[in-house]
Amino acid sequence: MIRFEGVHKAFGDNRVLRGVDLEITKGTSMVIIGGSGTGKSVALKCVLGLITPDQGRILVDGKDSRAGDHDAFLARFGMLFQGGALFDSLPVWQNVAFRLLRGSLKRPQAEAREIAIEKLRRVGLKPDVADRFPAELSGGMQKRVGLARAIAAEPQIIFFDEPTTGLDPIMAGVINDLIREIVTEMGATAMTITHDMSSVRAIADTVAMLHDGVIQWTGPVGQMDVSGDPYLDQFIHGRAEGPIEAVR
Repeated sequence: MIRFEGVHKAFGDNRVLRGVDLEITKGTSMVIIGGSGTGKSVALKCVLGLITPDQGRILVDGKDSRAGDHDAFLARFGMLFQGGALFDSLPVWQNVAFRLLRGSLKRPQAEAREIAIEKLRRVGLKPDVADRFPAELSGGMQKRVGLARAIAAEPQIIFFDEPTTGLDPIMAGVINDLIREIVTEMGATAMTITHDMSSVRAIADTVAMLHDGVIQWTGPVGQMDVSGDPYLDQFIHGRAEGPIEAVR
């Protein structure tokens, strides 16, 4: 569903992506790991067309991501943002139905509200949450609302940017389970960026490690612990000593 072919991106002298080659198979869950500043978010933004690669190309379902109607292209995606990114001034149901109230996906307001409530139920929130505001919700509830918004328009591809950041271990486990269930139910293609190894093990079919601007290792999640790759081994076990230099 998504293919990176020799993707490079630099910001001035900072060469972030140095020839990324990666395939994400349709209907599977790919998790991209790597240290802070290694280019994971840049890669995601390149797929969405928010950043233009300097070299190489990205194909989505066989077509160049920069070709055609960009609004129609983006309509295929859903996204759970790292910080939730809910609109404080809008009630929860309007946050969830944001894309259904405007643009090419616009629905009548009553229908959009009904869809929002159904998606809230899917992530374990009761209908009475719909008319509350984000500030009235706990961090875990806000994350669930963000997940409901990500799936509201039935996207073919869903991006998850650090989905468990700021959550306690129990709530992180709940969110991981929800992500896995929903992606499987929808048959969606998922791409997740995370540092949380418990999330990796819970939601990944395949794992890719981005290091020094290239994919250092990729393979099934079940092979991660026996990869034999010293970079991956150091990262997943959080060792200070190894080929990856810790910034002090």
